[in-house]
Amino acid sequence: QVQLAESGGGLVQPGGSLRLACEGSEFFLNYRDIGWFRQAPGKEREAVSCISSSDGITYYKDSVKGRFTISRDNVKNTVYLQMNDLKPEDTAVYYCATVYCTSFAPSTTDNDAWGQGTQVTVSS
Repeated sequence: QVQLAESGGGLVQPGGSLRLACEGSEFFLNYRDIGWFRQAPGKEREAVSCISSSDGITYYKDSVKGRFTISRDNVKNTVYLQMNDLKPEDTAVYYCATVYCTSFAPSTTDNDAWGQGTQVTVSS
């Protein structure tokens, strides 16, 4: 099974930027749709973005459209989430996972792989 590992989280001031990375343990990550999710304390996990493996389909949650960009580098076996103009409400643990990505939303099953998460804190 694919193992995923997130990196790139941290503490940033409002308006700042971070780039999260999701690296896969096997090269066949390149053939999987990948999604980013987040969970804030006391809130349910929500889908933030996803990218398909080969046909360029992407999805963004409405509140991050125009600020976040998802991309993938198949040479590095990595999917990125560039987050700009960060807001305090973006504070959460961010997870990447294998998904089925559509332009409406990503979906997951019990067989999908998840990373361990990376903390993003937006605060002045």
